[in-house]
Amino acid sequence: MKTSPIRIALIATTLAFATAGTANAAGCLKGAVVGGVAGHYAGHHAVVGAVGGCMVGRHLAKQHAQQQAAERQAAQAQ
Repeated sequence: MKTSPIRIALIATTLAFATAGTANAAGCLKGAVVGGVAGHYAGHHAVVGAVGGCMVGRHLAKQHAQQQAAERQAAQAQ
């Protein structure tokens, strides 16, 4: 059975909303969509890709937020 990319994106977005709370959603949606599409083309594993993409996207968003906070603190110290 062939699954359309639109259906993959809808599944990934639904999964992202189901797994991410509002406080932890930063980076998850974009990561889930990208991971879902990549997983689909890498052997029809869209759901696994969406979950992995959500986790990676959230991790990168958290790192980015920490880096911005450190830069703000450094700017205030000067």
